[in-house]
Amino acid sequence: MKCNTPFFLLIIFATVISCNQRIPASHTLSDIETAVQNGQLKLANQWADSLLNHGNPDSSAKTKLAAIIDMNGRIKADFTLTVPETEARLQKEFFNYSQDERVIWEKNNWLEYRTIDGEKRYFKRAISNLKLILQSQQMESRGFVPDKSALFNLEHSRKVIAESKPDGKPVVPVNMKVTYQLTVDADAVPNGKMVRCWLPWPREVHDRQRNVALIKTVPETHIIAPDSAEQRSVYLEQIASKGKPVVFEIQFTYQSSAQYFDLNQFKILPYDTTSLNFKKYTGEQHPQIVFTNEIKKLSDSIVGEETNPAEKVRKLYYWINNHVIWTGALEYSIMPFIPGYVLKNRRGDCGMQTLLFMTMARYQKIPVKWQSGWMMHPNEVNLHDWCEVYYNGAGWVPLDMSFNLQNSDDLHEKEFYISGIDAYRMIVNDAIGSRFVPEKKFPRSEPYDFQRGEVEWDGGNLYFNQWDYQM
Repeated sequence: MKCNTPFFLLIIFATVISCNQRIPASHTLSDIETAVQNGQLKLANQWADSLLNHGNPDSSAKTKLAAIIDMNGRIKADFTLTVPETEARLQKEFFNYSQDERVIWEKNNWLEYRTIDGEKRYFKRAISNLKLILQSQQMESRGFVPDKSALFNLEHSRKVIAESKPDGKPVVPVNMKVTYQLTVDADAVPNGKMVRCWLPWPREVHDRQRNVALIKTVPETHIIAPDSAEQRSVYLEQIASKGKPVVFEIQFTYQSSAQYFDLNQFKILPYDTTSLNFKKYTGEQHPQIVFTNEIKKLSDSIVGEETNPAEKVRKLYYWINNHVIWTGALEYSIMPFIPGYVLKNRRGDCGMQTLLFMTMARYQKIPVKWQSGWMMHPNEVNLHDWCEVYYNGAGWVPLDMSFNLQNSDDLHEKEFYISGIDAYRMIVNDAIGSRFVPEKKFPRSEPYDFQRGEVEWDGGNLYFNQWDYQM
């Protein structure tokens, strides 16, 4: 993890002896931060652990030191591939590649790695991401060839546009039935201890998501968060048994609709810049929505002298579409500033692209809010992030950054996802990092989004590598 995260704020002085190594008498969190920067995660953990056990830190310092140890574990969980393992996978995927090519891939961070405790470790999705990057380059040179998903979305969006009215009301309803299961590894929690679990649950405040009905939960006792919860969940708990996985399950139905706004049919009015909602949805939201100098300069260069909010949005969308490709993401919790990562690497997954768009749009004083949950298309069910843009005169308008411009000569079809969304969604979240109901005691595995679930017990949070999910 890079070191401009909130954990590394408090300076602590202590004298520590660990593993026969004399640690300086005056030791600070800055020292630990530097160790993490240098990839010395084992040493950083030793120092943090020694300060916890021998430095007499206060409660705030204990929290920060525990967070460092936790974060280092998260970094290691993402960068798992050794050099031999990576070499074997490269040979399988790119049989005749050269070492010169590999040097270029690593230099450009296409083959992503970090040096951890003196050893080069590659991101667990580095090979698949490299394939996506190289395929994108080939598509640019050979011309775009749409896949089955793109063809399905284009055909569906044609139907949505054809059925939509000038007021932008939802159309093309689709009934969904969902079974979702989260399984905690056997013995991840000691025998007899309570396991607490939060699973995603659909919100009902949206016109395009209706008729949510629970069929069953396992275990039966549950708490469904109120619809006012901006990250909505169903809470379950269960006692762990030795040698057995702990299984949580929910089954429910709901109806989802598509929505399309032809913004040319609306009179877009000036914003009330004094309203609380305008200030909320055009403001920074640390640490992921921050108006850095890079964001300001780039956003201004893209928008230019344009004053129409819809045209500003269109320009920002086109720029990201043309300059950023989709690749698999590091866990968000180990990225201090996701939009900066996207700009540096010109790639990112749906949420990363959305956060970049949101940051640039908010800087341009265009209200935009996060929205996420699942994509429920017949050919692909997965986690997904998008957002909504507010236009005074039209209201909240969906925008899906990573679904991109479509391959069509018809401008409405091409730009469908700038002011529309398909019917195959499940909305769980209307914000990032909101509190759960009931509240979680320990830090979340995913601090911003909520799509897979969250699990903990009295001994702490259960990270993603301690459980699995099935949609």
